[in-house]
Amino acid sequence: QVQLVESGGGLVQPGGSLRLSCTVSGSPISIYPMGWYRQAPGKQRDLVALITRDSTTNYADSVKGRFTISRDNAKNLVNLQMNNLKAEDTALYYCALQNLISQTPRYWGLGTQVTVSS
Repeated sequence: QVQLVESGGGLVQPGGSLRLSCTVSGSPISIYPMGWYRQAPGKQRDLVALITRDSTTNYADSVKGRFTISRDNAKNLVNLQMNNLKAEDTALYYCALQNLISQTPRYWGLGTQVTVSS
């Protein structure tokens, strides 16, 4: 049974930083693309960042230059470093293990809340 557990969310002031982590059990992540998504109230869930098996990264335009996704295959986890946070980054952040070929989400975590507010 594959499980993903996100951690590291919280309340932060605008301009601050947070580091989210996603720990995966039940499957080695080394061959899979991994993604971070977010969903704000009343909005759809959107891709924030993606990292392929060879650590190529892609980001939503809204977070480029501020967020960094990384993976540690030995520890079976994926991180999302978020800097210069803005109020519009407030959302529930989800980690996903992606399908190998389609790179669409296959397994989801339950999410961790990020709130950016003064």
